[in-house]
Parts: sequence; structure tokens; C-alpha cells
Amino acid sequence: MTTGTNWRDHAACLNADPDLFFPIGTAGPALDQIDKAKRICQACPVRTRCLAWALDLGAASGIWGGTTEGERRAMRRAATRQRSRARQKAIHE
Repeated sequence: MTTGTNWRDHAACLNADPDLFFPIGTAGPALDQIDKAKRICQACPVRTRCLAWALDLGAASGIWGGTTEGERRAMRRAATRQRSRARQKAIHE
């Protein structure tokens, strides 16, 4: 990849049906849809950048970087807890 190139141009999902990455619900047929989307993400050369973009912008819906909304929410909560602990540790040192 060269500098200035949009990472999305190299995404494994570039030619996939976008609806696949925005399942409606979290049960039944949506579980199959989530699984299919995640399998595409597994082989994606820009998966990490995609996930970082979703986390930075707070993407609330869809599969981004191989993660669901709930998985990204958990990542953000864990990062917040870690920052909080680091601040508390710095205060008490």
C-alpha cells in the first residue's frame, strides 16, 4: 500500500454485498450473516485499520474489522477501564 491510498480500496469486503455486514438482529439468520461477514474479515489485509477506524469513530452498527457492535463496545469499555486504572495509579505514586 502506498501513502495516501484509502485503506478501503484494499478491503476484502470491497465487492461483497454491504448488507452482509449490517445484519438485522443478533439471533437466527443474523448469526449466519455475522459468521459469513467475519469470515471475509479474517482474510482481509486491512482488518486492523478497519477496526481502528470503527473504534476511533465509534461505529455503532455493522461488522467492522471482524467485530460486532457488542465486541467493539466491550473493547471500548476495557480501554476506558485500563486508562482509569493508569490514572489512579499515577495519582497514588
